[in-house]
Amino acid sequence: MTLFERIKKTAKERGISLTALSVKSGLGEKTIYKWKEKEPSANRIKAVADVLGVSVDYLLGNTDDMHANKDKDMPVDLEETLSKLGPSVSFGGKELTDDQKLKLYEMAKLMFGD
Repeated sequence: MTLFERIKKTAKERGISLTALSVKSGLGEKTIYKWKEKEPSANRIKAVADVLGVSVDYLLGNTDDMHANKDKDMPVDLEETLSKLGPSVSFGGKELTDDQKLKLYEMAKLMFGD
């Protein structure tokens, strides 16, 4: 599978068009389509990988693990993670922010393992 094909497949799984992915990655609207014939720079691949939430190695086909070089403790889907923590999590009588909930989640994963 080529870089372009892997990006296209992953974008489709995420429900995002290649044009929208290009724009969200800070690239021109049709930039990713040009990658069928032209090899992009590492910075551009990284920008796309970040938006898709996968590793550069995954996009390049070096691994089938989507998150091979990502922090294993960082959840892929923030909304899903926060929903698992419940709508209202508090400490000391104050409701935690989403950022605080995420940090709590990361700490728990470190303490109890994956």
